[in-house]
Amino acid sequence: MKNIKLIEVPSEIGAGTRGASLGIDAIKIAALDFMSNFFVHFPSEKIETENKLLFEPIASPYAKRINGVLTMYERVSKAVADSIKNNFFPVVISGDHSNSGGTIAGIKAAKPKSKLGVIWIDAHADLHTPYTTPSGNMHGMPLSAAIGEDNEESKVHELDEKTKKQWDQLKQFGKIYPKVLPEDVVFISLRDYEKEERFLIEKYDMKIVTTNEIRRKGAENVVRSVLRYLSDCTDIYVSFDVDCLDAFITRGTGTPVSNGLKEREAEDLVSKFMQNRKICCFEISEVNPTLDKENLMAEIAFNILQRSVNVLMMN
Repeated sequence: MKNIKLIEVPSEIGAGTRGASLGIDAIKIAALDFMSNFFVHFPSEKIETENKLLFEPIASPYAKRINGVLTMYERVSKAVADSIKNNFFPVVISGDHSNSGGTIAGIKAAKPKSKLGVIWIDAHADLHTPYTTPSGNMHGMPLSAAIGEDNEESKVHELDEKTKKQWDQLKQFGKIYPKVLPEDVVFISLRDYEKEERFLIEKYDMKIVTTNEIRRKGAENVVRSVLRYLSDCTDIYVSFDVDCLDAFITRGTGTPVSNGLKEREAEDLVSKFMQNRKICCFEISEVNPTLDKENLMAEIAFNILQRSVNVLMMN
């Protein structure tokens, strides 16, 4: 049985749409509506944010609020690393997906010699860099930072020295660089990405499992094949962005995309991954109740969260 610790990160400075910082409270309200004691059952830690930067001018147009993202890396990585070192399994509930870079840094800080695999359940690749980004939003960059990529081959922007230095600090954060090898990343339900990201996926032959493949093969077979693919990894981190779900289910996220997972498919996938003893951390992100109706996305996120944690506790 694993000791669970909840790490709440209500930071949304990496997103382009406002409201993801409210996602954690929306999930807690969903728990109350379901009459669940989930959030009083486990120890938890709430991470201080830099959301005040949302009210300040943007200094780096190709890496918006990167100074704040660096600060969040420090705080999130410390919380995750301390949890693991104290024999807790960290379950991270975060605002926007840029926070996952801090989670990965925390896993590596606690387990520096670990060969870390990443299961990225997301409609988007999040493989942009300040050199390639179409938006400048940092929630589109955490994986490229983790694999230590600039993707200068696909460069569309020239960076000022300060932005370049801050981006290098993000990639090299914790003095472990790269934190993840590109071949140890598996994308699930990926379906919306730009040519610059496709370049990196093809360059490193990164594995993609499509929504259609999940429906054709079934969750159990997909989970088995993904874990076999990552069999060389000593630890595996599962990152779940709610926009992996189909846009027709709900609009309660900033970047909905059609042809995504149904709620039950996502639940089955995540809970089956959680049965594997190599899974060392689970994160769920990007619930935005300001875009939602009747808190539907938060309710779905809570169901996935609760079932996953129940599986963890049984293993």
